[in-house]
Amino acid sequence: MSQSRRNFVKTIAGSSFLATAIGKDLLTTKKEITLDYKADFNGIEDMNIAGIGMGIMGFNNCRAATSIKGVNLIATCDLYQGRLDRSKEVFGKNIYTTRNYQEILSRNDINAVIISTADHWHNKIAIAAMNAGKHVYLEKPIVHHIEQGMSVVNAEKSTGKVVQIGSQGVSSLIYQKAKEIYKSGELGKLVMAEASFNRQSSNGAWQYSIPTDASEETIDWSRFLGDAPKIPFNKEHFFRWRNFQEYGTGVAGDLFVHLFSGMHVILSSLGPNKIFATGGLRYWNDGRNVPDVMLAVFDYPKTESHEAFNLILKVNFIDGGGEGGNFKLMGTEGVLEIVGNKLMLTKSKMSDSPTYGGWDSFDTFTEAQQKEYVKWFKAKYPNPSKPIKIASKEVYKEPNNFDSHKAHYMNFFNAIMGKEKAIENSSFGLRAAAPSLAANKSYFESRPISWDPVNMKLV
Repeated sequence: MSQSRRNFVKTIAGSSFLATAIGKDLLTTKKEITLDYKADFNGIEDMNIAGIGMGIMGFNNCRAATSIKGVNLIATCDLYQGRLDRSKEVFGKNIYTTRNYQEILSRNDINAVIISTADHWHNKIAIAAMNAGKHVYLEKPIVHHIEQGMSVVNAEKSTGKVVQIGSQGVSSLIYQKAKEIYKSGELGKLVMAEASFNRQSSNGAWQYSIPTDASEETIDWSRFLGDAPKIPFNKEHFFRWRNFQEYGTGVAGDLFVHLFSGMHVILSSLGPNKIFATGGLRYWNDGRNVPDVMLAVFDYPKTESHEAFNLILKVNFIDGGGEGGNFKLMGTEGVLEIVGNKLMLTKSKMSDSPTYGGWDSFDTFTEAQQKEYVKWFKAKYPNPSKPIKIASKEVYKEPNNFDSHKAHYMNFFNAIMGKEKAIENSSFGLRAAAPSLAANKSYFESRPISWDPVNMKLV
């Protein structure tokens, strides 16, 4: 009996399962388990931070960080004056505000910066911050273009500064439990995975609200453009930058990255080596130049931590079924599914012998040959195991008071203090971002893309 099979039998025997005879579905009582955690969120030593980029994620990041006792937000930077004013309303009138991120980096009283700018500024500000002696929390994706990735990785290595990439789901208890189940062998051999994000709202499709005072007087437009093509002032480009390749990375850079991050945590994987994507602009014809529907297929090679398998990712910004999504790991003996903050495990094991009858060629044989076949089958497979099916699921959920965003920041600050390692450093971040950005590359160039996940480079 294999170790995974033995563990499975022991689990059944020691739980509240109500089982019939082996060979029929095992009737189970739905079992919901609240995960336990021992993280200490009581506080840390004094840590002065600054926020660079105070859009939606900028404010959310600063709120999450300052929810930890001992963390002090002392400065914010944004290119729209209204957000600087809002920073003072939310975090205190004594907050220092500026439109120039270099003023933040030049201050000696700031330990770490949170970078939540448009994607095309990520690598430049992150590298400058590390060179200025600051630790960096950098929103995903780590870079705007794959080719920029190693410059951030090398800066982290050369400066010794802590980098945490902002896919906070990797700090969730759900992913850690999924990793534990996967490593136990409960799924058998992993052969396929799939994940999706579906939306059905204007905000979900990045048609964010634009303030009535948006103008060249209230916005530093030339600084926003940076290395993007120079065009006249455009408030839609500034407030809805995710819709444009020039500043953002589309559905792949925004959402695929989260899915890759979770996948790589669970599987201890470095990533895929072949990528192909398709899709289109199906509904949100608002001037954007990125798709609102994207599907991509990824080949993962065999490694020490997983078998070779295929991954399918999907994003649909106009799903008539409403918003939602799922995340599935499918093995030969079980399926792990994540929906929201819940994790479900379903088990199914085939017989160790082939079968005959039913939807099979057996019935096309003559009666004499059928008798001969049965005789031969019983001689060759004298004691076949019967299939096992667990019809319902174990459901794991996070405690109501657990916050993965806060946990991600706790890990970041503990890493700065040398108590633990950052769970999502620049190498991890690049290995999650690169296949996402390669999906964009495949979509726009209409071809498969090859990626070396070990050496982190395009092939």
